[in-house]
Amino acid sequence: MVITGLLHVAIKTANLAATVAFYTKVLGLRETARPDFGYPGAWIAVPTPVGEAVIHIYAGGPALGPEGKVTSGSGAIDHVSITAVGWNAFRRQFEKFGLPWREFLIPNTSYWQLFVYDPSGVQLELTFDGAAENLPLPVIPEAKRYRAGETFFDPAAYADFAGRHAA
Repeated sequence: MVITGLLHVAIKTANLAATVAFYTKVLGLRETARPDFGYPGAWIAVPTPVGEAVIHIYAGGPALGPEGKVTSGSGAIDHVSITAVGWNAFRRQFEKFGLPWREFLIPNTSYWQLFVYDPSGVQLELTFDGAAENLPLPVIPEAKRYRAGETFFDPAAYADFAGRHAA
């Protein structure tokens, strides 16, 4: 038995347009073809060294919980980690879009991390190889320091996100 990779992560959303705008406009990913499952959704392509993983986003009836509304946040999953290149560019992008984020340097490694939430409250960890960034070691301000288990999700940052950041 061998696990060969992560195929996809599925995220429920109450605001499909805002969620797609976040992944495409903020993170620079692209929307890819999605079969017609009979309910609204989108597939976001995530390039990897061995092909493409996909972030599945779905809305409408299947996204509703037992109370008839979409649950927000990551539930038992603390965060979804994706690898990235361009530490400073992502920091500027989060600032440009008015999004809160946190930063962390993994001790005794060359890994640097940025944490940000999507409009549904799913926390993402962008992990960078600091050695490949060709930058001095970042100095992280205390206010931006990531602390495991602490939330900094601000739903107001995503209010009318799709409308404000339409193509």
